Amino acid sequence: MHAKDRPAVLIIAEAANPEWVSVPLIGWSLSQALGEVADTHLVTQIRNRDAVLRAGLIEGVDFTAIDSEAVSRPMHKIASVLRMGKGKGWTMTTAMNALSYPYFEHLVWKTFGGDIRAGRYDIVHRVTPLTPTTVSPLAAKCARAGVPFVIGPLNGGVPWPKGFDAERRREREWLSYVRGIYKALPGRRKMLRNTAAILTGSRFTQSEIPAPYSDKTHYIPENAVDPTRFSQTAAQDITGPLRAAFVGRLVPYKGADMAIEAALPLLQSGQMTYDIIGDGPMRADLEALAVQHGLKEAVRFHGQQPHDRVQDILSAANILLFPSIREFGGGVVLEAMALGVVPMIVDYAGPGELVTPDTGLTVPIGTRAEIIAALSEQLVRLRDDRTGLPQMGQAARARVEHQFTWSAKARQIAEVYAGVLGH
Repeated sequence: MHAKDRPAVLIIAEAANPEWVSVPLIGWSLSQALGEVADTHLVTQIRNRDAVLRAGLIEGVDFTAIDSEAVSRPMHKIASVLRMGKGKGWTMTTAMNALSYPYFEHLVWKTFGGDIRAGRYDIVHRVTPLTPTTVSPLAAKCARAGVPFVIGPLNGGVPWPKGFDAERRREREWLSYVRGIYKALPGRRKMLRNTAAILTGSRFTQSEIPAPYSDKTHYIPENAVDPTRFSQTAAQDITGPLRAAFVGRLVPYKGADMAIEAALPLLQSGQMTYDIIGDGPMRADLEALAVQHGLKEAVRFHGQQPHDRVQDILSAANILLFPSIREFGGGVVLEAMALGVVPMIVDYAGPGELVTPDTGLTVPIGTRAEIIAALSEQLVRLRDDRTGLPQMGQAARARVEHQFTWSAKARQIAEVYAGVLGH
């Protein structure tokens, strides 16, 4: 141990990039926040090197970039072909990454194995990949060296809800039908057996950890917010039309089309507006739907926007209308809450674990028709009475500030570190 309250931690985050979104941004944000509670060294893939340097880290001192492109590049090309469409077939990408990832850890051990065996690190923590389907050979090697191996937050694999098989096929998620086979992958049980602590990013993922290892699990939702990136406060002006917004990829399971259908009478009558931020394969269909129903003024498509512009548009809304039916983490929900924008979501998977009755509005998971009907009912209720939105927005902001900043998450993980070190 280097210091009682600051263990030396080798952070393994194959995907960690401050200039990207989704998993790479989570890997970057969490790895940097952990520097507040531990003496950390980040190990990431070579593709992130330039962005990490631009962020001010010193190579060889603060981080090390591992060049595993000899295996990862051809596997990525194969995945791109098998996905049969840009932005689709993410299960296939995950499967290909799972096959190539052990080579990355092989190179990590080749570089850091001597230091780990010599006790220069108190803990080795694999932050990314987030998927529980990827096996880490490092777990057993660290156990033999007497160094605790921590993994997570693991998240993913939320089942497709009944009634959305058409969306599943449109997403090219053929492998999702047999996803459970990952539980029989060689090395998975060995990894779990040799892992000192398993951080799970969702209740579903926690439920999938085999019973013999369940006492090692710690539930810590994967997403958080950087207060410096989400610094505005929604005005929550409840006069005039109800203002709603959507942020995300325009793909079937995100549900932007369901939102438009649910809000159709309000949009057509000028009682509501809907700002859609993002792009994707469904954009042309959504724009055609808006034209078909005469919603050119009520539904505005902004496409991809820089971060500060996303804040500007989102903070002008009363609600985030985001009826995704298969969201692992729900980072955009936390981002809206951080701004004081009230989320309206489907109570399923990630978003359902983030939103409480005093911080947002939910509708139960069901068939497509049932979700649309429930959303419509909620929106009509808001049209008639929006007086509760400012208070809900304030409660949402407070919840994020207290539990869902990266610093708060680092403090939670610091307690796990203390536990595995016997403090």
